[in-house]
Amino acid sequence: MAPEFRPPVPLRRPSAETPVKVAVVGAGGWGEQHARVFADRPDTTLCALVGRDPGRTAARAESYLTRAYTDLDRMLDTEQPDLVTVSLPNEEHFGTTLHLIERGVPLMVEKPLVFDLQEADTLLAEAARRELFFAIDLNHRYAEPVQRLHRAIEAGELGELVFATWRFGGEANLGTSRHANLIETQVHGLDMLEHLCGPIASVMAQTFERTHPGVVTTLAVALEFANGAVGTLLGTYDSSYAYPGTHHLEVNGTLGRGVVLDTVRSLELSVAGDDTTRLWRAGYFDDEARSFHATLDRYVDAMLHAFRAGDEPPVPATAGRRALAVAHAIIRSAEEGVRVRTD
Repeated sequence: MAPEFRPPVPLRRPSAETPVKVAVVGAGGWGEQHARVFADRPDTTLCALVGRDPGRTAARAESYLTRAYTDLDRMLDTEQPDLVTVSLPNEEHFGTTLHLIERGVPLMVEKPLVFDLQEADTLLAEAARRELFFAIDLNHRYAEPVQRLHRAIEAGELGELVFATWRFGGEANLGTSRHANLIETQVHGLDMLEHLCGPIASVMAQTFERTHPGVVTTLAVALEFANGAVGTLLGTYDSSYAYPGTHHLEVNGTLGRGVVLDTVRSLELSVAGDDTTRLWRAGYFDDEARSFHATLDRYVDAMLHAFRAGDEPPVPATAGRRALAVAHAIIRSAEEGVRVRTD
């Protein structure tokens, strides 16, 4: 049977439902991905783009045929969006997110949720008090190899889980935080390992900071999972995203093993004692499945389905708080030289 042709974005068809009015807050690099997704979909209308720099914001809005604002409240009053997405510099999430929650706006926010646990608790409490839809974009979960691995684990193909490994990193994305690598970048690893293997029960960490003194650029963490499995996480800003295999995820069980390379590149599934490996890679026409940026499109599909149905988000903001709590346990472990429980 010939493989199905799948274009890099879903085929456009008229929406059977009233389009959701979406405003994007943030005119930076990943904010453009937000604008692209909601401008391209037939079931959403990109009604506004909010940024701080008037020139850049106007240019971005013009390119996506929407309206530009530099005043958040003016945008909310004028456009009255159904949903707002937030993609701001990593350390600047709290104030804008809290303001939007106080305005009663349903939200999808970028990771990390925030850097401070008390700020995270404030956001979650205020959103819960208003019964707001509050989603966070942890899009690695929606990569094709990851979804296939998750199904294999759920089906028992790997048996009882024994260990898991996460390695990820490249050039530094420095901000104001000493722990940007851990909280901003390795949030994906902390979320992914728990998504696949269950809760992390304890951590022990080692850190490196010579390339940028005062900033932890590389860290190695030993993990214990609540189900008895163990694991490792290596996160770095002292490498390069140009290197082959910059991302490696392995889950090993009593019956088999799954290995994901570069998030969207491939999945290998092996059976213990069998030299034959099942390999998934995107086919010739399957551009969408090999695109990292398309993981955001897939996440938005699931998020909008839940939003319209009045359900909880597929990845709620509480997942961002959980990853932050594990990150803070790792920081304490490195500073005190002890094993730290995360429950």
